[in-house]
Amino acid sequence: MRNPRWLLLLPVLLTACTTAGRQHGPDVFENSLGMKFVLLPAGEFLMGSDETPASLAREFPGYDMARFLKLDDEAPVHRVRISQPFWLGQHEVTVGQFRQFLAASGYVPESIADGSGGYGYNPNYDPATTVRRDAFEGRDPKYSWMNPGFQQSDEQPVVNVTWHDAQALARWLSDKEKKHYRLPTEAEWEYACRAGSRTRYAHGDEPSGLAGAANTFDAEAAGYWPRWQGFALAGSDGFAFTAPVGSFPANAFGVHDMVGNVWEWVADWHDEHWYARSPATDPQGPESGTVKVRRGGSWHTWSLYARCAFRNWNTPQTRYTLVGIRLLVEAGAE
Repeated sequence: MRNPRWLLLLPVLLTACTTAGRQHGPDVFENSLGMKFVLLPAGEFLMGSDETPASLAREFPGYDMARFLKLDDEAPVHRVRISQPFWLGQHEVTVGQFRQFLAASGYVPESIADGSGGYGYNPNYDPATTVRRDAFEGRDPKYSWMNPGFQQSDEQPVVNVTWHDAQALARWLSDKEKKHYRLPTEAEWEYACRAGSRTRYAHGDEPSGLAGAANTFDAEAAGYWPRWQGFALAGSDGFAFTAPVGSFPANAFGVHDMVGNVWEWVADWHDEHWYARSPATDPQGPESGTVKVRRGGSWHTWSLYARCAFRNWNTPQTRYTLVGIRLLVEAGAE
C-alpha cells in the first residue's frame, strides 16, 4: 500500500513463523482470578505508520487531520525485535476479576482513595451548557470502577481505572502467584495487535471491517451522541457501550479485543519523538515523562483512532469511562 515491495512479504513471513505449530490453537493458561493468557512467540515486526494526512483524508472523509491527528507521533516506521515469547491476557481485565482482586488484596482504587471519583455517562447531560463536548461528566465521587454511568456485568472490561491501579493489580498477582505480571510495553502491545499484519487494522485496511471485528463507535452508539453521528461506522456491532470480553473474533495470535471495547494502559511513558531513537530490540520506552501511553481505542472510538499504529496518552492518575487494563506475564514464570 505504501511500503517498498519487499516489505509487503513481511506479514506473510511473520504469520508463517508465528503460527507454525499452532494448528490446534494457542497455548493458554488460566490464573487464580480466572484470567486467561495466550503465549505469543518472539518475532520481528514493523512498528508505526508512514501514512500521510492526504492518504488518510481520502479514507476518512470529514476529519480535520490537523486537529484530530498528530501523524509524526506514529513515525518513522521502524523494525522492532521482540526477543522473548510472552504471555498476554487473552481478554481485557473484567469487572468481576477486578472485584476479586480488591476483595482479596484490600487495595483501594485511586478514584476512591483520593476522594475525587471518576467519570461517568449521564444521559441527561446537556453539553450546550458547558465547554465539554460529550455526555461524560466528572471527576465525581459517584463514579468509579463500580459505576461508569452505564450498566456493566462481571464479564465487561473494567473502566475508570488508573495506570497506578493497573500496576497495583500486577504487583499483587506477581506476589500471589510468584510470576512476573506487568503491563505490556508499547512495542509488545502493537506486536500483539498486528498479529503478523501490516495493515491499518489486523483484519485489513478498510474501516468498514471493524463492525464485525471490534466494538467501536458505530450506529449502535451514535444515537447516544448525535453530535458525533457523522463519524460513526456504518452498521452496528451490537453494543452501544462496553461488550463482554471476547464478544468478537480473536486475531491471529488468539487474542481478543486488541482494538475497541476499552483503551488499554501500557508501560511506557509517551514521547512524540521516541520512534526516531527507539532501540531495535525490546524497546522499553523513554526513561521518564509526564503521561503514559494507552492503546487500542474503545467502544466510543472513531475508526481513525482504532488503527493499530495510533497512540494516545494520559497522566498515570487518569481514570475514565473508556480506559481499562490488559496484563502480560513474562514467559518462564508461568
